[in-house]
Amino acid sequence: MFSRYRRDTQSQPVTITGIDQVPPAPPVNRAPVAQSRPSPKPKPARPADMAQPDASEKRKQRINHIKSEMHKRLLEDLNLAALEKAPEAEVRGEIAAITAESLSDFDIVLNQEERQQLNKDLYHEVMGLGPLEPLLADESINDILINGPKKIFIERKGKLELSDITFRDDRHLMRIIDKIVSAVGRRVDESNPYVDARLRDGSRFNAMVSPVAVDGALVSIRKFKKDKLSIPELVEFGAFSPEMALYLEAAVATRLNVIVSGGTGSGKTTTLNALSSFIGNTERVLTIEDTAELQLQQEHVGRMESRPANMEGKGAVTQRDCLRNALRMRPDRIIVGETRGEEVIDMLQAMNTGHDGSMTTIHANSARDGISRLENMVAMAGIEMPLRAVRSQIGSAVNLIVQVSRLQDGSRRMMSITEITGMEGEIITMQEVFRFERTGIEPDGTILGHFTGCGLRSHYSERFHRWGFDLPASIYDHASAR
Repeated sequence: MFSRYRRDTQSQPVTITGIDQVPPAPPVNRAPVAQSRPSPKPKPARPADMAQPDASEKRKQRINHIKSEMHKRLLEDLNLAALEKAPEAEVRGEIAAITAESLSDFDIVLNQEERQQLNKDLYHEVMGLGPLEPLLADESINDILINGPKKIFIERKGKLELSDITFRDDRHLMRIIDKIVSAVGRRVDESNPYVDARLRDGSRFNAMVSPVAVDGALVSIRKFKKDKLSIPELVEFGAFSPEMALYLEAAVATRLNVIVSGGTGSGKTTTLNALSSFIGNTERVLTIEDTAELQLQQEHVGRMESRPANMEGKGAVTQRDCLRNALRMRPDRIIVGETRGEEVIDMLQAMNTGHDGSMTTIHANSARDGISRLENMVAMAGIEMPLRAVRSQIGSAVNLIVQVSRLQDGSRRMMSITEITGMEGEIITMQEVFRFERTGIEPDGTILGHFTGCGLRSHYSERFHRWGFDLPASIYDHASAR
C-alpha cells in the first residue's frame, strides 16, 4: 500500500544505537550447576513515588530516541518529491505503515496513544515544522518565543507562559530553522547569524543563531491572524468605546491622515486593520509592508512587500522604493504597515500632495513622542531641513494620532485619540479628544478604568459635517464614553 511514495532502491538496514541498546550476547550452552553458595539478599526496593519519575523520564527519552531514528529512516525510505502533491491522508497512512514495519526493530512496546502520537510527530517532522506545528495550529496563541531547544514560551491573551513542548537538541532546532528559511530562499549560519522570513501562512519569523545567540538559537514567531477583528468585536473586547468607534469612522471616511502609535505587541496592526474597514469600495488602496499582514476587505487593493538583499547583497527593494513607485500608480489612499526609516519623508509628502486618508503605524509611547519620532526619522533620512520646516510638514500632513498600549494585565487598549491642530511658532499643537482613564487594579492584576471624552469639540467637526457625519456633541463630554 502507498508504495508509489517510497524510493525505488531498497533501503539498507539501519543500525539502531542509543540509550538502552546492548548488543545481544552469543548463545551459550547452559548446564545445570549445583548451587554452592547462598543467593545474595535482594536489595530493598525504592518507593514507587521515587522510582516512577525516573522510569517515566527514561521512557520519554527512549521514545524521543526512537522518534529520531524513525525520522532518519523515513527520510531514507520516502520519495519526498512525490509526497509534496500527495493527499494528507495518504501521507499519514504511508508514514504509519513504515513506522509499524520498523517498530519491531526496537525493544519497546507502545500503547495505542503513544503510537498515534509518534505517527503524528513523525508526520510533522517530515511534512511540517516538527514541534512547532501544534503551536502554530493553536488559534489562542499569538506569539511563539524560543530561547534554545528546551525553552519555548507562548503568549496567550497578552501573557507569556512556558510551553511543555521542546526540541531534542540544538541540531533539531537548527534543522527546523533551516527548513523555514530555505523555503523562502534565505540562509542562516555563522557568517549570516540572523534572518527574517515569513511562514507559509503569513506569520512573521525571526531567528538569531550562534555565535550571536549564546545559549542556543533565538526564534520569535508572530502568528498571522486568519480572521481579523472587526470594530464591533474590538468594542466588545473593551479595546475602545462605541463613541470612539463612531468618531474613528467619521475620521477615516472623511479622509483624515491617521497614524497609529504604540509599542511592540500593543495591537497597532490590528487597529490599522480595523480602521481600514471604514474605507469605501470605490477607492483605490495600495498597501506597503515589510511583511504582508494587513487584511483589507475592499475590492480595489494593491499589496506590496519589501524584499531584503540576496546572498550577493543585491536585489533589495525597500519600503521607500515601493512607496515612490506607489505614487505613480494613481492611489486614492496609501497604507504603510510600519514607518521606521527614511520612507517617512515620502509618506509625509504623499499625505500632503493629494493622498488624503493615508495611514501608517509607528513605534512611540505617546502622541507627543510620536511627533518626535517622526522628526527623528526625517533626520535619519539624511535630508537637511530646518526643524521648523520639518514640523510644518508633519503638522500639515498628520491629522490624527491613535495611541494603543498593552497594559500589565495583557489587555490591549486605545489609550488616547489626539488631533493635530496646526502650529504655534515652532511647536506643533494638538488636542486630546478621547482617552482611557485608569481607576485602579484588581487583586488578580486586572486593570480597572473607563474610556472618556476630554470635553473638547473636534477640530474637524466642520469637515465631518460637510461629509455628512453629524456627530452629537455629547460624545466629547467628559466621562460620556464608557
